[in-house]
Amino acid sequence: MTPTQRRRLYMVLGIAAGLAYQSTKSSVGYKDPTMVKSGAVETGKRFQLGGMVQAGSVRRDPGSLEVRFVVTDFRNQIPVTYNKVLPDLFKEEKGVVAFGRLNEHGVFEADEVLAKHDENYMPPAVQESLRRGESRLDAPPPAAPAN
Repeated sequence: MTPTQRRRLYMVLGIAAGLAYQSTKSSVGYKDPTMVKSGAVETGKRFQLGGMVQAGSVRRDPGSLEVRFVVTDFRNQIPVTYNKVLPDLFKEEKGVVAFGRLNEHGVFEADEVLAKHDENYMPPAVQESLRRGESRLDAPPPAAPAN
């Protein structure tokens, strides 16, 4: 290996190590609404909020991109605000993961929202937190009334 090749190799390895360090330093942890309500998150600290979009909670401001909705784990709820275009698969009663910060009023200010990409996928951490809750989506359908 020539000195120039060796220098390039060290430069690439140094950049890769720096990127790896930066990604671990800025990594965010997943939290569900119950964890957030229990005080597991500091105000202003970036984290991932995951759960289900509560039915009937989506509110849009006419003439702007701002949308408000509630994320639930069927035990607790966290209000969310978002001021960008939502993913096409974003729907009520579907799984969602949002990245952002909790403000001093207890509202999660999202700067990125991810919706599940097909009917069967949900991030494992979201599945686990919903399993601990009382998911009415997993409940059997109600019985037909007797005549």
